Amino acid sequence: MTEHDYDLLPSLIGYNLRQAQTAVFQDFSESLKDCNITPGQFGVLVLIAANTGLNQTSLGNALGIDRSTVVAVIDKLEGRGLVERSPAPKDRRSYALRLSEQGAELLQRARGLVADHEKRIAGDLQPTEQHQLIALLSRLRGK
Repeated sequence: MTEHDYDLLPSLIGYNLRQAQTAVFQDFSESLKDCNITPGQFGVLVLIAANTGLNQTSLGNALGIDRSTVVAVIDKLEGRGLVERSPAPKDRRSYALRLSEQGAELLQRARGLVADHEKRIAGDLQPTEQHQLIALLSRLRGK
């Protein structure tokens, strides 16, 4: 394979973030294959589990995804029996979300797979370096 001159690309934060994100996301996706969920669906399940009764608008805001995408994801997860929707007690026009028993079981299994994924991707980093990396990435995101 021919070596390429990448010029200034390796010195750019955005380029390095994108390269790292691609590698990490591929491993993350592969890790979740046995659960038949995507990384995005995993995030949705985690947030619903941690915030039972969360409505779809709040879920979308928390994940930075638009309303139509939230509806499509919830439709798919509900169709698989992983998520349940019921009219929200305070606003009957919106839906309160919760995991079904099957959804909670799948999420528990997925969490183990994600923990293994995290060990693989962070294997070369010391715990302090992992915390530093997360802190730096959070600063770049403005959080």
